[in-house]
Amino acid sequence: MSGWRHGEGRVNGLRLHWVEAGDGPLLLLLHGFPDFWYSRKLQIPALAQSGFHVVAPDLRGYNLSEKPKGARSYRIEALVNDGLGLIEHFGAGQARLAGHDWGGAVAWALAAAHPERVARLAVLNSPHPAAMARELRRLRQLRRSWYIFFFQLPWLPEAAIRWRGFARLRRLLRRDPVRPHAFTDEDIRLYVEALAQPGALTASLNYYRAAVRGMFRRRPKGSSHVGVPALLIWGEQDRYLGLELTENMERWIPDLRVQRLPDASHWVHWDAPDEVNRYLLDFFTAPEHR
Repeated sequence: MSGWRHGEGRVNGLRLHWVEAGDGPLLLLLHGFPDFWYSRKLQIPALAQSGFHVVAPDLRGYNLSEKPKGARSYRIEALVNDGLGLIEHFGAGQARLAGHDWGGAVAWALAAAHPERVARLAVLNSPHPAAMARELRRLRQLRRSWYIFFFQLPWLPEAAIRWRGFARLRRLLRRDPVRPHAFTDEDIRLYVEALAQPGALTASLNYYRAAVRGMFRRRPKGSSHVGVPALLIWGEQDRYLGLELTENMERWIPDLRVQRLPDASHWVHWDAPDEVNRYLLDFFTAPEHR
C-alpha cells in the first residue's frame, strides 16, 4: 500500500478516519455494510494512478471513525452532510463520487440534494431510493430484503452477527462472491476486526434502523431527481437486490448509463475489479458535457 496515507479530521462535528492516495480532482469512495475503507483497496491504486485525489473514508460509525449513539445519528441527512463536509475538508468545490451499497445510498442522496457539489456519480449495486421503494411493494424484493426488517430488532441482530466470533460474517464473505476466494483469509480477518471495534456493529445496524424509520417521513417534492451524469454498475448475481432495481430509472436520473456484469455478485468490485476499474475510469475521465 505504498503511497497511501491514513488521515483523520473533524467533519460535520465528528472525527472521521480515511485513507487517501494520489493528487488531482477529488474522488470519494464510499463503502457500504459491513465494509470499511479497505473494501475499496482494489480501486484506490488504479484511480490514484490515473490522476485523482482518492479519499476512502470510514463512514460514521465504522472502524476507526467516531460512533455517535442512537439511530437518529444515522439518518440520511446526517450522512449527506458528512459527504459535504469531506468535500469541504479537502478544499474542493466539487467531487466525483463512487459509492457501493450504503455508500451508494449516500451518494444518490448527496447528488440529488447538492448537484453543484458533484461532478459525476458512480454507484455500485445500490438502488436509487425511489426504485427501492417501488420494488419493496413486490414480494420478490421483500423476500430478498428480509434482513432489513430483522435489523430493526434491539440487541438480537448484534448477538446473531457476533455469534461464534462473527461466524455469519465470515461465511457471508466466503459464500456471496462469484469469484472463488474473492476475499482472502486476511481480508476476512480485517473485516471482522473492523466490525468488532467498540460500538461499530450497532452503529452499522443503525443505518438500517434510521432508514426504515425515515420511510414514514415526508420527502420534499423533487428530492429523488439526480441531475448529474451517473453510472450504475450492477453485479447481476446479487442475492439481496434484484435486477429490476436497475430498470425504468430515467424519470429520476435523466443522464444515466447502466453497466450490468452477469458474472458478478453484490460484491461486484471484488468479483470483477478490473472491469469495475475500467468502467469507473472511462466514466470519470470522460469530457464534461454539462
